[in-house]
Amino acid sequence: MRRLSAGLAAGALLLVGTACGSSDDGSPDAGASSGGVTTVKLGLIPIVDVAPLYLGQKKGLFEKQGLKLEFTTAQGGAAIVPGVTSGQFQFGFSNVTSLMVAQSNGVPVKAVANGIASTGVRGKDFNGLMVKKDSPVKSAKDLEGKKVAINTLKNINETAVRQAVREAGGDPDKVQLVEMAFDQMPAALDQGQIDAACVVEPATATIRSQGGREIASPLIDIAPELTVAMYFTSTQYAQQHPDVVKKFQDATAESLAYAEAHPDEARQIVTTYTKIPESVLDQVILPKWPAEPNRASIEALMKLGEEDGLFKKTPDLDSLLP
Repeated sequence: MRRLSAGLAAGALLLVGTACGSSDDGSPDAGASSGGVTTVKLGLIPIVDVAPLYLGQKKGLFEKQGLKLEFTTAQGGAAIVPGVTSGQFQFGFSNVTSLMVAQSNGVPVKAVANGIASTGVRGKDFNGLMVKKDSPVKSAKDLEGKKVAINTLKNINETAVRQAVREAGGDPDKVQLVEMAFDQMPAALDQGQIDAACVVEPATATIRSQGGREIASPLIDIAPELTVAMYFTSTQYAQQHPDVVKKFQDATAESLAYAEAHPDEARQIVTTYTKIPESVLDQVILPKWPAEPNRASIEALMKLGEEDGLFKKTPDLDSLLP
Protein backbone atom coordinates (compact mmCIF):
# COMPACT_ATOMS: atom_id res chain seq x y z
CA MET A 1 0.00 0.00 0.00
CA ARG A 2 1.31 3.45 -0.85
CA ARG A 3 0.83 6.66 1.15
CA LEU A 4 -0.17 9.97 -0.44
CA SER A 5 1.27 13.04 1.22
CA ALA A 6 -1.25 15.54 2.52
CA GLY A 7 0.98 18.13 0.89
CA LEU A 8 -0.68 17.34 -2.41
CA ALA A 9 -3.60 19.36 -1.20
CA ALA A 10 -1.53 22.52 -1.01
CA GLY A 11 -2.05 24.42 -4.20
CA ALA A 12 -3.50 21.45 -6.02
CA LEU A 13 -7.07 22.65 -5.67
CA LEU A 14 -6.09 25.72 -7.65
CA LEU A 15 -5.12 23.51 -10.57
CA VAL A 16 -7.63 20.72 -10.64
CA GLY A 17 -10.69 22.83 -11.38
CA THR A 18 -9.96 22.33 -15.07
CA ALA A 19 -8.08 19.05 -14.78
CA CYS A 20 -9.14 16.52 -17.39
CA GLY A 21 -7.35 13.38 -16.30
CA SER A 22 -4.00 11.84 -16.95
CA SER A 23 -4.12 10.20 -20.36
CA ASP A 24 -2.56 11.73 -23.46
CA ASP A 25 -5.86 12.54 -25.15
CA GLY A 26 -7.22 14.36 -22.10
CA SER A 27 -9.55 11.52 -21.11
CA PRO A 28 -9.22 9.70 -17.78
CA ASP A 29 -8.25 6.04 -17.94
CA ALA A 30 -10.90 3.53 -16.90
CA GLY A 31 -8.16 1.66 -15.05
CA ALA A 32 -5.73 -1.07 -16.01
CA SER A 33 -7.41 -4.18 -17.42
CA SER A 34 -6.03 -7.71 -17.29
CA GLY A 35 -7.83 -10.98 -17.89
CA GLY A 36 -11.25 -9.36 -17.72
CA VAL A 37 -10.51 -7.62 -14.40
CA THR A 38 -10.14 -3.84 -14.27
CA THR A 39 -7.77 -2.47 -11.63
CA VAL A 40 -8.99 0.86 -10.27
CA LYS A 41 -6.92 3.06 -7.99
CA LEU A 42 -8.60 4.29 -4.82
CA GLY A 43 -7.36 7.06 -2.53
CA LEU A 44 -8.45 6.71 1.09
CA ILE A 45 -7.57 7.37 4.73
CA PRO A 46 -6.24 4.44 6.84
CA ILE A 47 -9.04 4.55 9.43
CA VAL A 48 -11.86 2.24 10.46
CA ASP A 49 -14.30 4.00 8.09
CA VAL A 50 -12.97 2.22 5.01
CA ALA A 51 -13.01 -1.30 6.47
CA PRO A 52 -15.89 -2.37 4.18
CA LEU A 53 -13.79 -1.90 1.04
CA TYR A 54 -10.86 -3.88 2.41
CA LEU A 55 -13.36 -6.52 3.49
CA GLY A 56 -15.15 -6.43 0.15
CA GLN A 57 -11.87 -6.91 -1.67
CA LYS A 58 -10.95 -9.84 0.59
CA LYS A 59 -14.37 -11.47 0.14
CA GLY A 60 -14.26 -11.16 -3.64
CA LEU A 61 -17.16 -8.72 -3.88
CA PHE A 62 -15.24 -6.40 -6.19
CA GLU A 63 -13.79 -9.28 -8.19
CA LYS A 64 -17.34 -10.47 -8.76
CA GLN A 65 -17.95 -7.14 -10.51
CA GLY A 66 -14.74 -7.46 -12.53
CA LEU A 67 -12.81 -4.98 -10.39
CA LYS A 68 -9.64 -5.03 -8.35
CA LEU A 69 -8.89 -2.17 -5.94
CA GLU A 70 -5.43 -0.66 -5.54
CA PHE A 71 -5.29 1.40 -2.33
CA THR A 72 -3.23 4.53 -1.65
CA THR A 73 -3.54 6.26 1.73
CA ALA A 74 -3.58 9.95 2.64
CA GLN A 75 -4.05 12.13 5.72
CA GLY A 76 -7.45 13.50 4.73
CA GLY A 77 -10.05 13.92 2.03
CA ALA A 78 -8.62 17.32 1.03
CA ALA A 79 -5.47 15.53 -0.20
CA ILE A 80 -7.44 12.86 -2.04
CA VAL A 81 -9.66 15.20 -4.07
CA PRO A 82 -6.86 16.50 -6.35
CA GLY A 83 -5.63 12.94 -6.83
CA VAL A 84 -9.02 11.91 -8.20
CA THR A 85 -9.63 14.96 -10.37
CA SER A 86 -6.14 14.74 -11.89
CA GLY A 87 -6.65 11.08 -12.82
CA GLN A 88 -4.13 9.69 -10.32
CA PHE A 89 -7.03 7.75 -8.78
CA GLN A 90 -10.28 6.61 -10.37
CA PHE A 91 -12.11 6.82 -7.03
CA GLY A 92 -11.54 8.35 -3.62
CA PHE A 93 -12.91 8.36 -0.08
CA SER A 94 -13.60 11.76 1.39
CA ASN A 95 -15.62 13.43 4.07
CA VAL A 96 -18.59 15.32 2.71
CA THR A 97 -17.18 18.74 3.66
CA SER A 98 -14.13 18.20 1.45
CA LEU A 99 -16.42 17.36 -1.46
CA MET A 100 -18.57 20.43 -0.86
CA VAL A 101 -15.50 22.67 -0.57
CA ALA A 102 -14.11 21.22 -3.81
CA GLN A 103 -17.37 21.71 -5.67
CA SER A 104 -17.73 25.28 -4.41
CA ASN A 105 -14.24 25.94 -5.81
CA GLY A 106 -15.28 24.64 -9.22
CA VAL A 107 -13.55 21.28 -8.84
CA PRO A 108 -15.42 18.58 -10.82
CA VAL A 109 -16.30 15.93 -8.22
CA LYS A 110 -19.24 13.53 -8.03
CA ALA A 111 -20.19 11.34 -5.06
CA VAL A 112 -21.06 7.85 -6.27
CA ALA A 113 -21.55 5.71 -3.14
CA ASN A 114 -22.26 6.15 0.52
CA GLY A 115 -19.39 5.86 2.96
CA ILE A 116 -20.11 6.13 6.68
CA ALA A 117 -22.47 7.67 9.20
CA SER A 118 -22.24 8.54 12.86
CA THR A 119 -23.75 6.04 15.26
CA GLY A 120 -25.93 8.82 16.65
CA VAL A 121 -25.17 7.69 20.21
CA ARG A 122 -23.26 10.15 22.39
CA GLY A 123 -20.25 8.61 24.05
CA LYS A 124 -20.50 5.61 21.75
CA ASP A 125 -19.52 7.05 18.40
CA PHE A 126 -16.46 6.21 16.32
CA ASN A 127 -15.47 9.89 16.57
CA GLY A 128 -14.79 11.72 19.80
CA LEU A 129 -13.31 14.90 21.25
CA MET A 130 -10.85 13.47 23.78
CA VAL A 131 -8.52 14.61 26.53
CA LYS A 132 -6.07 12.98 28.93
CA LYS A 133 -7.45 11.30 32.02
CA ASP A 134 -6.06 13.98 34.38
CA SER A 135 -6.96 16.93 32.14
CA PRO A 136 -8.76 19.85 33.81
CA VAL A 137 -10.94 20.09 30.68
CA LYS A 138 -14.40 18.77 31.56
CA SER A 139 -16.45 19.95 28.58
CA ALA A 140 -15.95 21.42 25.13
CA LYS A 141 -16.50 24.90 26.60
CA ASP A 142 -13.28 24.47 28.58
CA LEU A 143 -11.32 24.26 25.32
CA GLU A 144 -11.27 28.06 25.04
CA GLY A 145 -7.59 29.01 24.95
CA LYS A 146 -6.55 25.36 24.49
CA LYS A 147 -4.77 23.58 21.65
CA VAL A 148 -6.95 21.02 19.84
CA ALA A 149 -5.71 18.67 17.10
CA ILE A 150 -7.78 17.94 13.99
CA ASN A 151 -6.63 16.07 10.90
CA THR A 152 -7.33 18.87 8.40
CA LEU A 153 -7.98 22.57 8.96
CA LYS A 154 -11.01 24.25 7.36
CA ASN A 155 -12.78 20.93 7.03
CA ILE A 156 -15.35 18.65 8.67
CA ASN A 157 -13.54 18.17 11.98
CA GLU A 158 -13.03 21.91 12.35
CA THR A 159 -16.79 22.31 11.88
CA ALA A 160 -17.38 19.51 14.39
CA VAL A 161 -15.11 20.95 17.09
CA ARG A 162 -16.51 24.45 16.64
CA GLN A 163 -20.08 23.16 16.90
CA ALA A 164 -19.26 21.10 20.00
CA VAL A 165 -17.84 24.21 21.66
CA ARG A 166 -20.92 26.24 20.67
CA GLU A 167 -23.25 23.54 21.99
CA ALA A 168 -21.38 23.62 25.33
CA GLY A 169 -21.79 27.40 25.57
CA GLY A 170 -18.25 28.34 24.57
CA ASP A 171 -16.70 30.58 21.92
CA PRO A 172 -15.15 28.47 19.12
CA ASP A 173 -13.05 31.41 17.94
CA LYS A 174 -11.04 31.12 21.18
CA VAL A 175 -9.97 27.55 20.45
CA GLN A 176 -6.54 26.99 18.87
CA LEU A 177 -6.85 24.32 16.18
CA VAL A 178 -3.74 22.54 14.90
CA GLU A 179 -3.45 20.10 12.01
CA MET A 180 -2.16 16.60 12.74
CA ALA A 181 -2.60 13.10 11.30
CA PHE A 182 -5.04 10.93 13.26
CA ASP A 183 -2.43 8.28 14.03
CA GLN A 184 -0.13 10.89 15.60
CA MET A 185 -2.77 12.28 17.96
CA PRO A 186 -2.68 9.63 20.74
CA ALA A 187 1.04 10.13 21.37
CA ALA A 188 0.78 13.93 21.11
CA LEU A 189 -2.05 13.96 23.63
CA ASP A 190 -0.26 11.58 26.00
CA GLN A 191 2.90 13.71 25.86
CA GLY A 192 1.03 16.96 26.49
CA GLN A 193 1.79 18.51 23.10
CA ILE A 194 -1.96 19.16 22.64
CA ASP A 195 -4.80 19.64 25.11
CA ALA A 196 -7.44 17.69 23.17
CA ALA A 197 -7.86 15.72 19.97
CA CYS A 198 -10.78 15.22 17.63
CA VAL A 199 -10.15 11.63 16.63
CA VAL A 200 -11.74 8.70 14.83
CA GLU A 201 -11.20 4.99 15.22
CA PRO A 202 -8.79 3.35 15.70
CA ALA A 203 -7.08 6.39 17.29
CA THR A 204 -10.11 6.82 19.57
CA ALA A 205 -9.61 3.34 21.03
CA THR A 206 -5.87 3.95 21.40
CA ILE A 207 -6.51 7.07 23.49
CA ARG A 208 -8.99 5.15 25.64
CA SER A 209 -6.35 2.48 26.23
CA GLN A 210 -4.04 5.26 27.49
CA GLY A 211 -6.68 6.29 30.00
CA GLY A 212 -8.03 9.18 27.98
CA ARG A 213 -11.66 10.27 28.18
CA GLU A 214 -14.23 11.75 25.85
CA ILE A 215 -15.71 15.19 26.55
CA ALA A 216 -17.98 15.44 23.49
CA SER A 217 -19.30 13.55 20.46
CA PRO A 218 -18.80 16.37 17.94
CA LEU A 219 -20.22 14.73 14.83
CA ILE A 220 -23.48 14.18 16.68
CA ASP A 221 -23.45 17.88 17.63
CA ILE A 222 -23.66 18.62 13.88
CA ALA A 223 -26.60 16.29 13.23
CA PRO A 224 -27.91 12.96 14.51
CA GLU A 225 -26.80 10.07 12.28
CA LEU A 226 -24.65 12.42 10.22
CA THR A 227 -23.47 11.20 6.82
CA VAL A 228 -19.76 11.83 7.37
CA ALA A 229 -18.04 10.59 4.23
CA MET A 230 -18.66 9.14 0.77
CA TYR A 231 -16.84 7.55 -2.13
CA PHE A 232 -16.48 9.77 -5.17
CA THR A 233 -14.98 10.19 -8.62
CA SER A 234 -14.47 13.05 -11.05
CA THR A 235 -17.47 14.20 -13.06
CA GLN A 236 -15.54 13.46 -16.26
CA TYR A 237 -14.73 9.90 -15.20
CA ALA A 238 -18.36 9.32 -14.25
CA GLN A 239 -19.48 10.52 -17.67
CA GLN A 240 -16.89 8.58 -19.66
CA HIS A 241 -16.86 5.30 -17.70
CA PRO A 242 -20.38 4.77 -16.38
CA ASP A 243 -19.94 1.00 -16.60
CA VAL A 244 -16.98 1.01 -14.19
CA VAL A 245 -18.76 3.45 -11.89
CA LYS A 246 -21.82 1.19 -11.77
CA LYS A 247 -19.66 -1.85 -10.94
CA PHE A 248 -17.91 0.13 -8.20
CA GLN A 249 -21.26 1.29 -6.79
CA ASP A 250 -22.69 -2.24 -6.74
CA ALA A 251 -19.60 -3.76 -5.14
CA THR A 252 -19.36 -0.96 -2.57
CA ALA A 253 -23.03 -1.30 -1.63
CA GLU A 254 -22.59 -5.03 -1.09
CA SER A 255 -19.41 -4.40 0.93
CA LEU A 256 -21.14 -1.85 3.17
CA ALA A 257 -23.99 -4.27 3.84
CA TYR A 258 -21.57 -7.12 4.56
CA ALA A 259 -19.54 -5.02 7.01
CA GLU A 260 -22.68 -3.81 8.78
CA ALA A 261 -23.85 -7.41 9.19
CA HIS A 262 -20.42 -8.79 10.20
CA PRO A 263 -18.90 -6.29 12.68
CA ASP A 264 -16.33 -8.74 14.04
CA GLU A 265 -14.89 -9.28 10.57
CA ALA A 266 -14.93 -5.54 9.91
CA ARG A 267 -13.11 -4.88 13.18
CA GLN A 268 -10.54 -7.59 12.47
CA ILE A 269 -9.63 -6.33 9.00
CA VAL A 270 -8.73 -2.93 10.44
CA THR A 271 -5.55 -4.57 11.77
CA THR A 272 -4.40 -5.27 8.21
CA TYR A 273 -4.04 -1.60 7.23
CA THR A 274 -3.50 0.23 10.55
CA LYS A 275 -1.08 -0.21 13.44
CA ILE A 276 -3.74 -0.84 16.07
CA PRO A 277 -2.66 -3.64 18.42
CA GLU A 278 -4.89 -6.66 18.94
CA SER A 279 -5.24 -5.73 22.62
CA VAL A 280 -7.03 -2.50 21.68
CA LEU A 281 -9.17 -3.96 18.92
CA ASP A 282 -12.14 -4.86 21.13
CA GLN A 283 -12.45 -1.20 22.19
CA VAL A 284 -12.91 0.03 18.63
CA ILE A 285 -16.37 1.51 18.03
CA LEU A 286 -17.52 0.95 14.48
CA PRO A 287 -19.40 3.60 12.49
CA LYS A 288 -22.66 2.90 10.72
CA TRP A 289 -22.42 1.84 7.08
CA PRO A 290 -25.90 2.63 5.69
CA ALA A 291 -26.78 2.08 2.05
CA GLU A 292 -27.87 5.67 1.41
CA PRO A 293 -26.68 9.11 2.55
CA ASN A 294 -28.79 11.15 4.96
CA ARG A 295 -29.61 14.28 2.95
CA ALA A 296 -30.95 16.27 5.92
CA SER A 297 -27.74 15.71 7.89
CA ILE A 298 -25.63 16.84 4.93
CA GLU A 299 -27.71 20.00 4.66
CA ALA A 300 -27.05 20.70 8.37
CA LEU A 301 -23.31 20.18 7.79
CA MET A 302 -23.43 22.51 4.78
CA LYS A 303 -25.18 25.24 6.79
CA LEU A 304 -22.49 25.14 9.49
CA GLY A 305 -19.77 25.16 6.83
CA GLU A 306 -21.32 28.26 5.31
CA GLU A 307 -21.43 29.95 8.73
CA ASP A 308 -17.72 29.18 9.19
CA GLY A 309 -16.83 30.51 5.72
CA LEU A 310 -15.66 27.23 4.21
CA PHE A 311 -17.36 27.62 0.82
CA LYS A 312 -16.86 30.17 -1.95
CA LYS A 313 -20.47 29.59 -2.95
CA THR A 314 -23.31 27.41 -1.73
CA PRO A 315 -22.68 23.76 -2.76
CA ASP A 316 -25.14 22.20 -5.19
CA LEU A 317 -26.12 18.99 -3.42
CA ASP A 318 -28.39 17.88 -6.26
CA SER A 319 -25.42 17.59 -8.62
CA LEU A 320 -22.91 16.44 -5.99
CA LEU A 321 -24.82 13.53 -4.42
CA PRO A 322 -25.67 10.24 -6.17
